[in-house]
Amino acid sequence: MNELELKALITGGETLTVEFKGEGRKPIGDRELALVCVCLANGAGGTLLVGVEKDGSITGAKPRHGDRTDPDKLRALVRNMTMPALEVEVVLHHVAGNAVIEIQVPKAESITSHSDGTCQRRILDNNGPACAPYYPHEHGGGSLRLGAEDLSAQPCPASQWGDLDPLQFERARNTITARTGDRSLLTLGDAELAKAIGAVETAGEKLVPTFTGLLLLGREEALRRHIPTHEAAFQVLAAGGDVRMNDFFRKPLVELAELFEERFKARNQEREVQVGMIRLPIPDYSFPAFREALLNALFHRDYRRNECVYVQWHPDQLRITSPGGFPEGVTTRNLLTHEPKPRNRRLYEAGKRLGLVEQTGRGVDKVYDGQIRYGRPVPDYSGSDVTGVRLVIQGGSESQQFAAFIFQRERNTGKPITIGEMIGLNRLFHQRNLTATELAVDIHEGVDKANGVLERLVEEGLVEPRDGHRARVYQFTVAVYKQLGNPLAHARVKGMDGKAREKVVMAHVAQYGRIARKEVMELTGLTDRQATSFLKSLLTKGKLVAMGERRGRHYQLPENQRNRS
Repeated sequence: MNELELKALITGGETLTVEFKGEGRKPIGDRELALVCVCLANGAGGTLLVGVEKDGSITGAKPRHGDRTDPDKLRALVRNMTMPALEVEVVLHHVAGNAVIEIQVPKAESITSHSDGTCQRRILDNNGPACAPYYPHEHGGGSLRLGAEDLSAQPCPASQWGDLDPLQFERARNTITARTGDRSLLTLGDAELAKAIGAVETAGEKLVPTFTGLLLLGREEALRRHIPTHEAAFQVLAAGGDVRMNDFFRKPLVELAELFEERFKARNQEREVQVGMIRLPIPDYSFPAFREALLNALFHRDYRRNECVYVQWHPDQLRITSPGGFPEGVTTRNLLTHEPKPRNRRLYEAGKRLGLVEQTGRGVDKVYDGQIRYGRPVPDYSGSDVTGVRLVIQGGSESQQFAAFIFQRERNTGKPITIGEMIGLNRLFHQRNLTATELAVDIHEGVDKANGVLERLVEEGLVEPRDGHRARVYQFTVAVYKQLGNPLAHARVKGMDGKAREKVVMAHVAQYGRIARKEVMELTGLTDRQATSFLKSLLTKGKLVAMGERRGRHYQLPENQRNRS
């Protein structure tokens, strides 16, 4: 790199292929330097810049060999401290009077570690790019993460055709029939069906089950023997922490999904709201959202981790935990926009053909949609880390008005509301005002995309913009608030002048026949004292008369005007 290229790289900040190591406080040790090279090599390779701080400021690299840094000695150091040996390129730079050491690290052809056995890999977690431990059970024969292998596609040498259960083949066929599976599979015999979905591999003259075959179609005793890490639990917990149900299973996935769905449906209650001539059911939890979250936990878990998939039913929420963190590059900030990245590709593809998992790979969208269309908070993945994906789906009070509004809107327009639009409407329902910057965070997109979502809602007459203190602010239109049964809310905007307040209050009295002081406060944004003063002015003008005493006191039109109206 020349100096201009180096500065451009630094300006771009740390990424999965760029790491900064500052020496402003203390020099980087030989072991730490070699470990960073290991970390980058076990990813896509990349560039290590010594003498650059995390914020991109250049503080300079310390001399490593007396009063200078010898590139050949530094290359030899990395070569001698890595297994298999890494051949890196070292270039010295001087930028604004400070030394910067550029180390170009190639992508490893096989898993590389420090000579003392320590292994790291490059990941993208919620705090940005980082080096994390790379444990042996994650290596997958030395090259799983590098894309050469897929654990679920590997045959299980100790297994045999008899480990697959004919009853599970029938379950698979029933699933294809009941869902959107590949119906061409229904014409095949057991062996041909197993070959078609990658459940077996041919070894000599025998069919050997793959891990996919065992997980989908295996006998329970075979799963216990060959995949002892496979386990899932359905627990029901009381408010005090007592466990009301604690069922653990090692069933094949087709049967396991049915068992969990039965337990879910048995506990999931529904209430109804009248929308025109239709009674709209509103469940405690959306079944499609639960189903997608469950299947994601089962199909995308890390089967090398000796841990359990948990579905925990709490009094006010559902918690679903899946061993192993998000696939590399996926974080809680890009779940809705990152392309599908299955950890167990063969298993996932087989699940798609059977109709078990989402055909488009956008199951997360269904998890979001099933939650927010009832006015509940968005799904919470914030507890996830490198050890597991942890999802919280909030239950509790829903909004029947919001659910009815969404249902009627989709029925009237004949088209579904997009996830981005639904999130925007949900946020506005809960907080009344929304900026594009706020929405961008929720929909995992840039501000321009969020602006586009909000402007589409403006075009559809659902929201309206107004100029805020720093940015454009959006709120529901008065028509939407009326549909939601909250006609006061539209006028809760600070800065209304006296005429606007009077107009809003009088319109409310004309429509509803009366108004109380608290409603005036809510309607106009005035304080208690200001609302009292404002009502006195309307009484003096003869526009309203006071009725009742103390808590029952309210205001209405004079009798002559009431009769006229």
